[in-house]
Amino acid sequence: MTLQLGQIAPDFVQDSTQGPIHFHSWLGTAWGILFSHPKDFTPVCTTELGAVARLAPEWAKRDTKVLGLSVDGLKDHTVWEADIAETQGGIVNFPILADTDQKVSTLYGMIHPDTDPKVTVRSVFIIDPNKKVRLTLTYPPSAGRNFDEILRVLDSLQLTDQQKVTTPANWKAGEDVIIAPSVSDEQAKTLFPQGWKTLKPYLRLVKLS
Repeated sequence: MTLQLGQIAPDFVQDSTQGPIHFHSWLGTAWGILFSHPKDFTPVCTTELGAVARLAPEWAKRDTKVLGLSVDGLKDHTVWEADIAETQGGIVNFPILADTDQKVSTLYGMIHPDTDPKVTVRSVFIIDPNKKVRLTLTYPPSAGRNFDEILRVLDSLQLTDQQKVTTPANWKAGEDVIIAPSVSDEQAKTLFPQGWKTLKPYLRLVKLS
């Protein structure tokens, strides 16, 4: 199964390190980040789980819940969390699914037929409060994920859901944005009374107050 952007993220019930997770109910009205790991005790993923844990204040500011996944069981997860705390300088403060029956992995297309069928690929899904998939990423085993980039996209999604703008390449929160092409200049005068810079009729930059 390949999930497309805009689809409803599949619901599920699965065990985790913080008890059973009924996914849609657990998300509630928050945004969600679901990300998978091939298996426990892998070096790159150990650093990633530590990075996600250290970003707890950033997730909270964005009303976002994070949820890890591996096909290993709760016993291994518990031992791995201790390793992560020891080597990464902080405890894992979010749940990790124990997807031993690969139920969630299959729903989200995390098992690829040309790879080891017993492990998941390293996927990331951003899911909005309407339970729609808004971003999908799949990383190679050798390259650690850039969670600053995931935060950046989350900021863009939350901003552009609220205002009629889009964000340019390499945009960061607080920088100029682009007035959406669907907005006429007349409409823009009302929406953006601070004014904007027109580079081309289709490329209008504005700084939000």
